[in-house]
Amino acid sequence: MTNPQFPPTGPAGHPTPGGMPPGAQPGQGPVAGRPTAPPPAAPTRSTGRTIGRTLALALLIFVTVMLVLFVVFNTQTVDISLVFTDVEAPLVLALVIAAVLGGLFVALAGAVARARRRNR
Repeated sequence: MTNPQFPPTGPAGHPTPGGMPPGAQPGQGPVAGRPTAPPPAAPTRSTGRTIGRTLALALLIFVTVMLVLFVVFNTQTVDISLVFTDVEAPLVLALVIAAVLGGLFVALAGAVARARRRNR
């Protein structure tokens, strides 16, 4: 803090103009409306991304744990009757194959419906 009776002095002991710090030039700095430091950066939307990524990671961990538990509890062997033959396979494999085939069927039905709507 400077004493008003003794204005700040420059390198040679001479008073600086207007009580400015040594090395400063008149017309620059906050007095002239120009900030000496760059303005703070505008807030970014990284908070929303961080929350979204955290939720996605939590969901991924939950689904992974559920799949591992599904595999662990469905290891018994079952007979699968196909059109021309019978096959023995683990229950988890039969369920996964059925789920994949069901998903493919739904995707195909959706593609057909979209193509029909587009051609109208």
